[in-house]
Amino acid sequence: MSIEQDMASALETFVAEGRELVQDLETGLLGLEEGGDSETVNALFRAAHTIKGSSGLFGLDHLVRFTHTLESVLDRLRVQELAVSSELVGALLPCADHLGAMLAEVAAGRLDEDERSAVAGTALLAGLEPFLAAPTAGQPSGTDPSAAGQAGAEQRPELWLEPAAEPAGRRPVRLGLVFGPDCLRNGMDPLAFIRYLSTLGDVVDVTTRADRLPDAADFDPETCYLAFEVVLVTDASLADVESVFEFVRDDSHVEVAEATGATPAAGTAPPAARGGDARVPAQTRGELSEPPPAQPAAPPAEQAPPIPASQAQAAASDGDRPRQETRKGDRRVADRRASNRRVVDRPASQAAVATPEARSIRIDAGRLDRLIDAVGELVIAGASAQLTASHNRDEALLATLGEVMRLVEEVRDSALNLRMVPIGTTFSRFQRVVRDVSSDLGKDIQLVISGGETEVDKALVEQIGDPLMHLVRNAVDHGIESAEVRAERGKPARGTVRLNAFHDSGSIVIEQSDDGGGIDVGRVLALATERGLVEPGAVLTDQEICQLVFEPGFSTKEQVSDLSGRGVGMDVVKRNVTALRGTIDIENRPGEGCTVRIRLPLTLAIIDGFMVAVGGATFVVPLDWVVECVELPVTSDARDCMDLRGEVLPFIRLRSLFGISGERPRRENVVVVEYAGMKIGLVVDTLMGEFQTVIKPLGRLFEHVRGIGGSTILGNGEVALIIDVPMLIRHHTDRHDVLIGS
Repeated sequence: MSIEQDMASALETFVAEGRELVQDLETGLLGLEEGGDSETVNALFRAAHTIKGSSGLFGLDHLVRFTHTLESVLDRLRVQELAVSSELVGALLPCADHLGAMLAEVAAGRLDEDERSAVAGTALLAGLEPFLAAPTAGQPSGTDPSAAGQAGAEQRPELWLEPAAEPAGRRPVRLGLVFGPDCLRNGMDPLAFIRYLSTLGDVVDVTTRADRLPDAADFDPETCYLAFEVVLVTDASLADVESVFEFVRDDSHVEVAEATGATPAAGTAPPAARGGDARVPAQTRGELSEPPPAQPAAPPAEQAPPIPASQAQAAASDGDRPRQETRKGDRRVADRRASNRRVVDRPASQAAVATPEARSIRIDAGRLDRLIDAVGELVIAGASAQLTASHNRDEALLATLGEVMRLVEEVRDSALNLRMVPIGTTFSRFQRVVRDVSSDLGKDIQLVISGGETEVDKALVEQIGDPLMHLVRNAVDHGIESAEVRAERGKPARGTVRLNAFHDSGSIVIEQSDDGGGIDVGRVLALATERGLVEPGAVLTDQEICQLVFEPGFSTKEQVSDLSGRGVGMDVVKRNVTALRGTIDIENRPGEGCTVRIRLPLTLAIIDGFMVAVGGATFVVPLDWVVECVELPVTSDARDCMDLRGEVLPFIRLRSLFGISGERPRRENVVVVEYAGMKIGLVVDTLMGEFQTVIKPLGRLFEHVRGIGGSTILGNGEVALIIDVPMLIRHHTDRHDVLIGS
């Protein structure tokens, strides 16, 4: 892989990590407004600091400048120079949005800031100025925070920089840098680290050591032979300077010490004009000593919180921890913590040098999808092999294939578990939605999340986000009343929207509820009749009336606003849920609130099924919904129900439902299925046993077919249809209600 490809891969990882950090910023800010503690503030500071440091390594100076000011505000908050307020959080949240937008530009290949983004960033930074009225702790007085990241980027291209007048407390620091041979292969640019030193002070001298360069015949263009000796004038601690190189510390040699000689004056000729190493004192030249062995990290009470390796300056001000500056070879114990750091504290682009103790890795979602597809094909191939062995009556081969299929099932379950993620991450995104929308509407509303640890297929999580967004916005806009109305009804002034998730019978159930006024079924029916959605005089149940809110173009809003009124939001919800083989129901409590309940399959890829046959057709019933199988009583011919141990069980004849021709067998069977607390029987000809099913979509031509949720390929190459149990139960229930109504 070329260096350009390595850098592109590293940049892609930086964007992915940056987006996660931006999400952490938003979540932390919302938690801070709800009463977060000092650890929340520290986490916010570290997130901003990591984005800034990583951006500097890739030369994204506009990101560095913007994040530096954001970081300065968070630093003042961290050292308690600022108090948490709604105004502060309201000013910081749009900054997090802007960071996300800039990362999106980087992901699209635009590494330079455009004019529109610059104008938007300037406006946001102007909004932070009231919170930077006093000098920020740890920042030199007289430094412009918005321009700090420009040091070295807008000056002359050489690494030799002329220092300005030195403020009090600044002193020269000498660095000995020997970059590891795999530095370039790992996607790191040694010069980017040196350029980034300019954000801590003024780089006044850089000397390149040539003693590590091999002969021309032995030169490898992908191997790094670079070594430098640098003089930096700064007021930062030695630990802060050394932390710039934590990104490459594992395979590089870095030494930092205060200079004992005179500092080169402004205007001194650059290194190239002065020749060699003659001016470098002996204690910082020649063969650098080997780094001391890693030592245990200091106790938590004496050590600052762990800081990600890509940071380029200290995460704590001078007042937060003692400045322990040492000479060469005598580093702080707290700064030799690379081997003990958790892998989640490292940027993912450092995966090539991750410690053996790492317990998690970042995997591209596309690779997981390909693995799931391969496992699905393996299941089909295994079923084909079993069928062939069965036809040949080869008992030994059948026994061997049984063990193979057991292992395949374990691989299948493990592969599916790799895609299972907690749904709480998706739920947390709506904290910001509730805050912003309720603020626009002048309402006081809180979002309460439960069941966030419930795991679901990542593919489902990605597709359920938009429907949930519409439901939450609808609850805030339509469901929760104004403070005046709530007071009249004896309700708390603060409204509540809840999101809950749990597993139930092989499905995941997502509930969105509120304590508002509920759905006015009379008004909904009147509007539906007026707009031609319902025939005048039609008699509908409350559940059927509530389902009308999912019709395209239906809205109870009299005026169109930015939030609602066009009748497209709830239509999107129903359409997306149906596309995911899910169902959606509404539980209405007039005057007390409303609950929208979504049921979705746990996975979209592979399921365990129970195979049955009707005539010449083969069907698969998802095993999670199968309760038992019984013989159909002969006395059940006259009616569509049977006696199941004293319980009346309605049933559906699949032969009649799908119009399958042929004579009925003398003995018919009933597959009892249960969904959402309702039982129903499916009458079939033959029970064929359990079957691992790889779900294949039907295609647009068959999307209108009710009761079929997909298809699968059998071992003999034939196609079997997968029964959509929720749809059949809903169809039977609706039909039963119509018969009762008539």
